[in-house]
Amino acid sequence: MHVDIQSLGTFNQLAHEGAEEATRSLTQMTGIDAVVDVTKITLLDRDDVGEGLAGQEFVGVQFDFEGVLEGETVLVFDTASADTIAEALMPGASEDPAMAQSSVEEVGNIMMSGFIDGWADYLGATIDHSPPEYIERSGANVLPEAPDPDGGDHQQVFVFKSQIEWVGESVNFYIYMLPEYESLADAMTEHADTEADAIPIDKLETFNEMTTSGTKQAADNVEMMTGIPTEAEVTQISFAPIEDVPKQIGTDTYVGTVVEFTGVPSGYLMVLFDEVSAVNVAEAMMPVEMTGDELTDQHESAIEELGNIMTSGFVDGWANVLQTSVDHTPPRLVHDMGRSIVDPLAAQVGQHQEHAFIIDSEMRTDDIEFSAEIHALPNEKELRAALDDLDVERADQTDADVEQIFE
Repeated sequence: MHVDIQSLGTFNQLAHEGAEEATRSLTQMTGIDAVVDVTKITLLDRDDVGEGLAGQEFVGVQFDFEGVLEGETVLVFDTASADTIAEALMPGASEDPAMAQSSVEEVGNIMMSGFIDGWADYLGATIDHSPPEYIERSGANVLPEAPDPDGGDHQQVFVFKSQIEWVGESVNFYIYMLPEYESLADAMTEHADTEADAIPIDKLETFNEMTTSGTKQAADNVEMMTGIPTEAEVTQISFAPIEDVPKQIGTDTYVGTVVEFTGVPSGYLMVLFDEVSAVNVAEAMMPVEMTGDELTDQHESAIEELGNIMTSGFVDGWANVLQTSVDHTPPRLVHDMGRSIVDPLAAQVGQHQEHAFIIDSEMRTDDIEFSAEIHALPNEKELRAALDDLDVERADQTDADVEQIFE
């Protein structure tokens, strides 16, 4: 089954407009000025859905929907946001649990009805939804279980996520839509405008699995160089308008490396550490003990070296499976806010395309405070060409020759 780039872009815009309609409903009901910050479609392993919500408490409303699309959707507020919304709707509600729950249900029902109705209008078909179910849970447990309509045939799922923020406030809340795989794929295929830029879904899944293996190889390289046991975590492929790409990295400060890779596909790859992780992992590579927590020239040199090894393992894994030559430039050290790092790269890629695939991986260790992110921004047309030629039977052949990397 194939999905074309234009169809992905249309469905992403549809989700964005649905989120904007829901947000307008919120503003009309409460007077809270809010905007949709970013909307994206993500393909990831069902076990990783909601990983970014870990360690937080949420309330919200959940709906089942069925018709031309089937699945579940949820509107998620952190508890502080929910109290503020309840207070804006019914003064005093935040002090009364029953009133607070009623407020969340009322807001959620209005917002999500508009969201689902917008999808139905575009698809020209009926999508029915259940009454809102109030939920109050921790982390990813606030989300419904990822759909599994095929008895496990598809280990990955598409998730639509919109992040909404209050204007002038550092508060976010989210809309997650988890459609069943086959109904979404059928709808996308039916509404495809052209076959010229079609992407086979099964190969996109295989590429995601291949990226997971590449991340594990990069994690092994970290452990080999530092002695720190490191595990690959979340791997996902997201699709979003090119102007939204920098927003996905956020405003935190990172230290890391950027390379341009050439071949099929070409693009950019970033290896990013938060500042504490950068110091910790760099010092694990040094032969002498360092004092202080500021980055020195020695730290930066170590990060450059580590970024090069991680990039090589990651990109070489792609080349092995795709049976293409993928080269990369020497790593360029970066130390800046995430969005500032990504902005010029997205601008370069945006000269040739309106939307982008963003390939994201994370790795962590329990031994020290350490986490690393790998973000790849490939050329859309070249990625599609690589997927066309991808032999899915080679998906597990991502091992890079580490000795060759060190030469």
